[in-house]
Amino acid sequence: MKVKVAKWGNSVAVRLPKAAAEALHAVPGTELELTVEGGRAHLSAPSRVRRIDLEDLVAEARRLGPQNEPKFEDWGILPSEWPDEDWSDIAPKDDEP
Repeated sequence: MKVKVAKWGNSVAVRLPKAAAEALHAVPGTELELTVEGGRAHLSAPSRVRRIDLEDLVAEARRLGPQNEPKFEDWGILPSEWPDEDWSDIAPKDDEP
C-alpha cells in the first residue's frame, strides 16, 4: 500500500488509509510506535502491558518461597514538619464546600 508524505508545520506527516488505521486500532489521539532501521520505517500499535493485581503478586511471592523474600527495612517514623508560613488568608474555611 502506498501513502503520500505531506507537510505538517515544521514536520512531515503520513495519512493512514482506513484499512491500516483499523488494523492498528488507531483513532485520533492514539499513540503508535515508530521504529526506523536501515532506511525502513515500521509503525506498530504499542504492546499492551498486562495488568498485575495484588493477588498475582502474592501468588508469585509464595511460588518463589521464603528464601527469596526481601530483607526487612525499618524506615521508622519519618519526621514531618509543618510549615511556618501563615496560609490562613487562602486556606479554605470550614463552611466552604
